[in-house]
Amino acid sequence: MTTNTATEALLHKGSGLQVVVGLGQSGLSVVHYLAKQGYQVAVTDAQVTPKLADQLPAEIDIRQFGEIDADLLQQAARIIISPGVSLETAAVAAARQANIPVVSDIQLFCEACTAPIVAITGSNAKSTVTTLVGQMAVDAGVNVGVGGNIGVPALTLLDNPDMELAVLELSSFQLETVTNLGAKVATVLNMSPDHLDRHGDMLGYHQAKHRIFQGAKSVMINREDALTRPLVADNLPRISTGIHAPDKGQYGLITDTEGQTYLARGTERLLSADKLLIKGRHNLLNAQAALALGELAGLPLESMLTTLQQFTGLEHRCQYVANAAGIDYFNDSKGTNIGSTMAAIEGLGAVYAPKDGKLLLILGGQGKGQQFGELTPFINQYVSQVLFIGEDGQQIEQHLRAAKLSDDVALHQCQTLENAFATIQQVTTSSLSQVQAVLLSPACASFDQYSGYAARGDHFSQLVNQLDTAQSEA
Repeated sequence: MTTNTATEALLHKGSGLQVVVGLGQSGLSVVHYLAKQGYQVAVTDAQVTPKLADQLPAEIDIRQFGEIDADLLQQAARIIISPGVSLETAAVAAARQANIPVVSDIQLFCEACTAPIVAITGSNAKSTVTTLVGQMAVDAGVNVGVGGNIGVPALTLLDNPDMELAVLELSSFQLETVTNLGAKVATVLNMSPDHLDRHGDMLGYHQAKHRIFQGAKSVMINREDALTRPLVADNLPRISTGIHAPDKGQYGLITDTEGQTYLARGTERLLSADKLLIKGRHNLLNAQAALALGELAGLPLESMLTTLQQFTGLEHRCQYVANAAGIDYFNDSKGTNIGSTMAAIEGLGAVYAPKDGKLLLILGGQGKGQQFGELTPFINQYVSQVLFIGEDGQQIEQHLRAAKLSDDVALHQCQTLENAFATIQQVTTSSLSQVQAVLLSPACASFDQYSGYAARGDHFSQLVNQLDTAQSEA
């Protein structure tokens, strides 16, 4: 649908026309923001009828839908691109070649925001850490805005004139067009292969992620992951986190002679790990990250520790669903890359291993060009059954077999979650089964079968609850 034809709508470059490419939630927020600023705004989207088109302001009469309009982009003074649209899209690439500025909503936000920014990215745990830091700020009495890749467009946070702190989750797609973010504190939580179909290779992905450090006043570093370390001045304030005992002023873990693990800052034991509601080693790193970011943002330690003890985690992120027939079920549908799934396997596997328990792992969906053989050491250690779903299930099995998967691990091609649950019933009823927990951590995107990871996770939880109901009625 086209409200005005391109020939009627085109304006001469230099007149200030702002062209928004992509009409998702962030694109819509950009349109409203720029229109409120008095700019002339046009919008283009590859969809014939974008779902959010009816929410555009009435004064936006340049609407080119059905394809991204290359002629329109050539007339722009500035292009604001949505994260879902690749810079390699032909019309966008041509505009960049013509030296037309291409930015994201995050660039507009950081130019307008007067509050300090906590900027968080990483392959995994972004949403958990962002939510936790935001809650720490709330509990400390700070007027905080939390947004970005977490489902709240960053520009909408500017509607709060009293905001004292902005906590942003940022994806590599949002960062690839950001220059000089200027965050009060910035971090890359971790790095593992993801979105290689978009960025080309790990170098491109790494470069996009590390744009978060441009202009940062302080940084948080994960000692366990060299790829998170920024190239910044030596005198820039920094705090690190890790799984070992920390140096003075840094965060880490201390284990006493009785085997009890504590979150620690230097030699100070802050909190026993068993007082946390979020479980697994990966969540101990997430807790440290939140504490370090909060400290650099000026939040009080005692208040942060109180928040940490009350935090139950997020939906679809190693979320405990139920126990059915003596087996625990965990929904980690947000695990859409191998790094996230590694963390989930290792974190939960270590909980059940002391009880001679193994995990049953559900993998699959859209693989995004990842090398799934990297999961093999974790599967060999903690998993006895792997069930594959989705369009790339066969390929994932091939990767695992090629990477010296143990003969003790049984593999099952199930295609769908319904079939997977039928297989679960078969393999766990054997007296020889070591399975004590079922983990949905697909390491893949969900769009081959679902509208998103949340829909996939909801379906999993629904199937678990049906098991639980059947058991209680038996």
